[in-house]
Amino acid sequence: LAACEKTLTADDPVNIQYTSGTTGFPKGATLSHHNILNNGYWVGETLGYTEHDRVCLPVPFYHCFGMVMGNLGITTHGACIVIPAPSFEPAATLRAVQDERCTSLYGVPTMFIAELNLPDFADYDLSSLRTGIMAGSPCPEEVMKRVVSEMHMAEVSICYGMTETSPVSTQTRRDDDLVHRTATVGRVLPHIEVKVVDPTSGATVPRGTPGELCTRGYGVMLGYWEDPERTAEVIDRARWMHTGDLAVMNDDGYVRIVGRSKDMIIRGGENVYPREIEEFLYSHPKIADVQVVGVPDEKYGEEIAACVILRDPADPLTRDELARYCRSRLAHYKVPRYLEVTDAFPMTVSGKVRKV
Repeated sequence: LAACEKTLTADDPVNIQYTSGTTGFPKGATLSHHNILNNGYWVGETLGYTEHDRVCLPVPFYHCFGMVMGNLGITTHGACIVIPAPSFEPAATLRAVQDERCTSLYGVPTMFIAELNLPDFADYDLSSLRTGIMAGSPCPEEVMKRVVSEMHMAEVSICYGMTETSPVSTQTRRDDDLVHRTATVGRVLPHIEVKVVDPTSGATVPRGTPGELCTRGYGVMLGYWEDPERTAEVIDRARWMHTGDLAVMNDDGYVRIVGRSKDMIIRGGENVYPREIEEFLYSHPKIADVQVVGVPDEKYGEEIAACVILRDPADPLTRDELARYCRSRLAHYKVPRYLEVTDAFPMTVSGKVRKV
């Protein structure tokens, strides 16, 4: 080991991290020691970790969430890692928080939803929690509010990033108000740059104008493993990583993700971002979780389908009922034509919904 160490540098590749493949085939993002160690450290710093923290970590270790934001963020601050189960189990997770008096809890939105929806959720003592991370996919405002109020996670943080950026580029701060914590993905982390550009021209757009989010700095991957062509498609000559996410940067520097170009539904010439509809439907009293996708349509090109998990399967939801609810707030072309009620969504191994 000592001899091997002498041949290595911080910028050498240490990990090939496969992307989740939510909308296509996974690609091997090649990450260096410099990429992941620094990113884990800064995430931990932003959460205010010390040796007194105990972090419940139910997310996979072979993914950036568990490996970088989890293990590296925790070990660089001397905190304790609590592993609740071999794989994610909502009850085991809450039991570990209670029994080990954890101060922090990680999870993708679907994990937090599963925990909040446990029939005996109120029986767990979660009063030791102060912070945690919700990340991996867009975090619904209603879920975030419940995590803050019902799970005692007053300092919970939203992290935004992608495997190709090691992964976190922006993060909410511990002292952010609820509006910033629920409606944005925070501000850029130290030693990283972000900008919002016109997807066609590449020019930086004014604050408050939607465009593609780009990021640059120590976190940008070395490239896709043995695939220079696909690497060149996402990293330009100035080393800006083009995320494919559509965002708005507010005047105060906070970033709001408004959609993903690959998820965008084009219905009758109108651009529809699923996230807007999903955020609205989370407020429906019968809906526990929802995903909105586009399906082919001869007349409109694409139609909108809402796939939902109900809070109570014995209390059904009809498409007409859903449409009436949507018409109260959404434009007519954003009202889902189809409704599918399901028990679970198809997931990637890292806990993201496979919209494809």
